Amino acid sequence: MFLGFDHLEQMLERASKGTADGYPPYNIEQISPTALRITLAVAGFVMEDLQITQEDNQLVIRGRQTDDSQGRVFLHRGIAARQFQKAFVLAEGIEVGNAWLDNGLLHIDLLRPQPEVRVRRIEITQGRASAPPAEIDLPKVRAQRVVRVIEED
Repeated sequence: MFLGFDHLEQMLERASKGTADGYPPYNIEQISPTALRITLAVAGFVMEDLQITQEDNQLVIRGRQTDDSQGRVFLHRGIAARQFQKAFVLAEGIEVGNAWLDNGLLHIDLLRPQPEVRVRRIEITQGRASAPPAEIDLPKVRAQRVVRVIEED
């Protein structure tokens, strides 16, 4: 999944080429104009089973459960207990914020800081400026000569 890109067509094309594995299910929500939240359903995982890393512009979430089913007999096992790796490509400037696990949901906040707006006010004076602008040292340019060619018929 590609986050923070403005080119929707490219984003959808690349996402469709990715793996079709939908495990674990996840949501992406916009929580403010400059923030996103990824929420993954990781029922049965504890914090020690999960790892979040940022590798260049890729956010990678890995989950690996320890097999604790020894001595237990399952008549039906509908809660997946398999490992997973989910990767999200982040646009330039996206920062990974907080991550927390709550009631089987892993939440990860992503932030896009707004660029600083720099405004400089230029004073306007009446008449000529009181001090001439400082001279700028430019490299000496050799004077060019104009050569005129007159052709005879």
